[in-house]
Amino acid sequence: MNETRPIDRLDTGPRFTDHDAVRLNRMFRGSETEEWLRAVIEGNLVGDMAIVSSFGAESAVLLHLVSEIDRSIPVLFLETGKHFPETLAYRDELTDLLRLNRVDVYPDLADLQSRDETGLRWSYDPDGCCELRKVRPLEKALAPFDASLTGRKAFQSSTRANLPRFEVDTSDAQGRLKVNPLIDWKAEDIAAYMSVHELPRHPLVERGFPSIGCSPCTRAVAPGEDPRAGRWSGWDKVECGIHKPGEEPFL
Repeated sequence: MNETRPIDRLDTGPRFTDHDAVRLNRMFRGSETEEWLRAVIEGNLVGDMAIVSSFGAESAVLLHLVSEIDRSIPVLFLETGKHFPETLAYRDELTDLLRLNRVDVYPDLADLQSRDETGLRWSYDPDGCCELRKVRPLEKALAPFDASLTGRKAFQSSTRANLPRFEVDTSDAQGRLKVNPLIDWKAEDIAAYMSVHELPRHPLVERGFPSIGCSPCTRAVAPGEDPRAGRWSGWDKVECGIHKPGEEPFL
């Protein structure tokens, strides 16, 4: 007697779809950040996740929020080789203070040797530099994860003004979720949280750097300027390529 044997099939579909992101945004509409973030993490609602942190001007808030819930969540730091020394010192300070599970992510050495041997690609091709030192390494580092947590906030720039809490990552076809816990926080909310929890500030903040990236492509910001005006100043560029303006769903 011949029996039909079920065919084993690999599920090659995306982890999440826009429908999933809409559902999560509706589920936690009106909830306080600490409340819904704890529900997401403890309820394993988005699968395996990692935090992507630049250890920049306001990074301590998200890192503290998550560390209060689950310190085992990996914190991915893109070690581009171009950071301010102050950023590296701040990274180490917060790692020790919050007992973070930090994972430093490095560019591929062969890529750097073939496409940026002098280390000066940032000066004539900032997009290419970011691709080598940020986009490609992060893509590889995020491959095992279902979701990433970012520190983006709506007040930082016009390109982030309408971002939702949950969105599908458009950088690849994996259907990974991108979660933005602080997207609706205002600058005063950030400052108040840091004060209440006595979190240290990035040393460059008091020197006029409200948004801090790699040292060659970041300048101090003048009063009244957009907080991200100091990033890639003089270039038609507002993001490193990890986040793509114009592709984020308006939910």
